[in-house]
Amino acid sequence: MAYQEVTTTGYGTRVGNSFKSIGSGFVLLIAATALLWWNEGRAVKTAKMLEEAGSAYVEMPNPDKKDASLDGELVCGTAMATTEDSLSDAQFGIGAKAIALKRRVEYYQWIEHSESKSEDKLGGKEVTTTTYTYSKEWVSSPVESGQFKDPAYQKLNTVLTTYEDQDQWAENVTFGAYKLNESLIHSISSREAMNLAINEDLLAQLDKSAKTAYERFYGVKQQPVQPAQPTQNVVLSDSAKAVADSLQAVNDSINKAMANAENKKDFEYVHQAGNVLYFGRVPGSPEVGDVRVTFEKIVPAKVTVMAVVDGDTFKAFKAKNGKRFQTLVMGKKTGDEIIEDAQDANSTWTWILRIVGIMLVISAFKSIFGFLETILKVVPFIANIFGFGVGIVCTILGVVWSLIVIALAWLFFRPILAICLIAIAGFLVWVFAFKGKDKLKELAAKASNKTAPQPAPVAPAAPAEPAAPVAPTENTEA
Repeated sequence: MAYQEVTTTGYGTRVGNSFKSIGSGFVLLIAATALLWWNEGRAVKTAKMLEEAGSAYVEMPNPDKKDASLDGELVCGTAMATTEDSLSDAQFGIGAKAIALKRRVEYYQWIEHSESKSEDKLGGKEVTTTTYTYSKEWVSSPVESGQFKDPAYQKLNTVLTTYEDQDQWAENVTFGAYKLNESLIHSISSREAMNLAINEDLLAQLDKSAKTAYERFYGVKQQPVQPAQPTQNVVLSDSAKAVADSLQAVNDSINKAMANAENKKDFEYVHQAGNVLYFGRVPGSPEVGDVRVTFEKIVPAKVTVMAVVDGDTFKAFKAKNGKRFQTLVMGKKTGDEIIEDAQDANSTWTWILRIVGIMLVISAFKSIFGFLETILKVVPFIANIFGFGVGIVCTILGVVWSLIVIALAWLFFRPILAICLIAIAGFLVWVFAFKGKDKLKELAAKASNKTAPQPAPVAPAAPAEPAAPVAPTENTEA
């Protein structure tokens, strides 16, 4: 079964921690408020800058020929981004004429996962049960297994070798008759797998070093001993399952590419195939400690640039409000399309940061007022009910606070929208403060009516018996 760790926190410690969180709550509130304010100002400035750029740019008809009349103008043009620079990876003795060389290193390691569940006990104690599970995964850096909670999995990680990720970029990349600046060069994303041609003598040396590392950890000619993993019914969320499926697809594609590569070179512990250099015995069946190094290059491609012409190169466009703008996108696009995409990106980021800011404000209020719930934890049932109410109040306060901050920030740029936001915030305050008070009075009145003594019920009167019918009087003549 999975390894579990149970910890108990006393009532006094919990109350003390809740009071300490008040200070951190105020700090978080200040930071979240600053984020909301900055985000609104950034959004407005960016929108105005894009509007100014959209009306100022001119099309660059022929980037292959320099045009002195375009100097200092914001232009939009499409051409091939190419280079004559040769780049090399000195550690592996490989190189290519490319815009960039990229090296990515992955390690096959045991990974620790944890999940905690807390339970309140009568008297104010909190019992937290943390469950630890372990799996083998490809990760970007070695994992120190000596700190794992389960002793059975401690010190099970090793690596056959270590390398750093590396990016090398060409300094001279042309765009027709012009040169791209560093920022624009780094925006090029035309990646291709780099076919490896590593010297066999170097591969032999790497193989010897990997073999030594393997035998030092596992022992000479011994299979690695792994702990028996308990059977676990793990239910993955949709997002986790999607990530796992994506990683598996990447691994499958890499293994398939290595199997079908024409430049395969296999040693006992080192394997070269395609754009992958694999350290381990069997690439298709990885063991803990295996290392996978993948090489890619950025190749010449057709790109579209929007920037200000500065002699034979480009620089960023500077708007009246000081915001700067330059961009490079893959393929052919018009200036209007680039501006529209940038506006959409600005809107998306604005809403993302708004939501993040609002959530941080709500969390700040919960940290500030959380001690009220903690004090009542001696009776968990009551504390949970009270905590639910505190959560609702903090959420309302957080939303109102955020709307006011956003409205004040926009007040300097979009007065109409700011007035609308302030009106919404005021309406929420009115509903919460006045309507909520009226509702409480109504509930109190109903409760008092239920507890007031009621008059004794009066028995209904018995119905009167109907009178006997009176015989009709007959007038008889003598």
